[in-house]
Amino acid sequence: MSTIDDLFSLRGQVALVTGASSGLGVEFARVLAAAGADVALVARRRERLEEVARELRGAGVRAAAVPADLAADGDCARAVADAESQLGTVSILVNNAGVAPMSRAEKHAREKWESALRLNLTSPFLLAQEVARRLIEARKPGRVVNVTSVLAGRANPVYNAIGYVASKAGLENATRQMAMEWAKHRITVNAIAPGWFQTEMTEHGFAESANVEKVLGRTPMGRLGEAHELSTALLYLVSPASTFTTGTTVYVDGGWTSW
Repeated sequence: MSTIDDLFSLRGQVALVTGASSGLGVEFARVLAAAGADVALVARRRERLEEVARELRGAGVRAAAVPADLAADGDCARAVADAESQLGTVSILVNNAGVAPMSRAEKHAREKWESALRLNLTSPFLLAQEVARRLIEARKPGRVVNVTSVLAGRANPVYNAIGYVASKAGLENATRQMAMEWAKHRITVNAIAPGWFQTEMTEHGFAESANVEKVLGRTPMGRLGEAHELSTALLYLVSPASTFTTGTTVYVDGGWTSW
């Protein structure tokens, strides 16, 4: 009989987490470290990354702060190379960084549209491509987890965010395509689709009680999600327990998509 450690231990693995300076990215880094993985933290804010890295080292794993602007040309490849120079081959990639510029569709500036696609869709692909290429060359297995959204497959009834929903829909289907192509290399590619969580991205909009009421009124469980409820889904998707799971999306949404 397999032990819990056999099923979920990440000792000996190196994980790279984007958007790791705050919010869900920090929680993802913590659960990976708790399971024994060494963690490369990628975001723009060096000081905050160093703070999180010190916390993780205190938990007994290696951690590296990797400042990068993932929307800038060349920074995705550089981030992976930097992480590997400090920690070794990246075997787990968590594409968590994202933006949600808002405005009505007929007024949505092209710059906002392209910003969302660049950070939410193009950068995750470039990072996954870089990690997968290195794993394939080394003939090593790996895990890619893309953070999409419950809005990847439906409209947003709360906020006007055309670029966001389009980019997350693209990322969800790109997840399936990468999973199909890389399965033979023992690289699984899956997605987590969060419902509504209190994060830096949502806190401004949630300052208006009417928006919170709209969200809760459409969520069968009647509350916002808590970060640890996403972390456990992530742990499953990157652990030895999920070796036959690929090309799928795990919805953690309090029932939002059950309507």
